[in-house]
Amino acid sequence: MASLSVKGPAVVDSEEAEVLACRKAVEFAIDLGFYSFIIEGDNKTVLDSIMSIVMARATYSNYSRLGHLYEDIGCLILGLRDVSISCVSRSANFAAHSLARYANCIEDEVVWLEDIPPPALQAVYDDLQFG
Repeated sequence: MASLSVKGPAVVDSEEAEVLACRKAVEFAIDLGFYSFIIEGDNKTVLDSIMSIVMARATYSNYSRLGHLYEDIGCLILGLRDVSISCVSRSANFAAHSLARYANCIEDEVVWLEDIPPPALQAVYDDLQFG
């Protein structure tokens, strides 16, 4: 339904990159008016931390280095109708990784609505063909 590529800030590690990408994706979905969606990623630590905050209904505090980001995501999710969070294998996440690689080559945010993003076209095609 919608896709986004945007260059993010410099990060310390892959966990920080994943958390920032997740927060941006949730904000993007909310800005577009989606109140039900699925969050998928291949970083189990990130998804488990988000799930912990959501399950605790924002009464859980995450005191880790990235805790404030996890709590931001949890607060955004609490206002939505239905959000599913699941960990998927890296091989099921090629479209997202294609868009992330593409973001390294751009200066401004790029949005695609109701269209397959050209940078992820092959990954989406492979996903459809090989399931």
